[in-house]
Amino acid sequence: QLLFFPSQKPKSELVRTSLRLLTSSAYRLQSECRKALPAEPSPAPDIQLVTQQVIQCAYDIAKAAKQLVTITTKENNN
Repeated sequence: QLLFFPSQKPKSELVRTSLRLLTSSAYRLQSECRKALPAEPSPAPDIQLVTQQVIQCAYDIAKAAKQLVTITTKENNN
């Protein structure tokens, strides 16, 4: 399992949305990284395309993490 979250479902829809983005992006990143190391005798992957996908996944992970920090900080300050 890539991520661990408390078993209690977050009350905030914004938190749930950010967690879904974070989780799905992490799984996509894992999948894209696997494509970069194909099993033989698969044809060589398009490294430029895989690289762009990895960059997009990393961006989405960072975006979701920033959203979670922002939301959590606001909730804790209230």
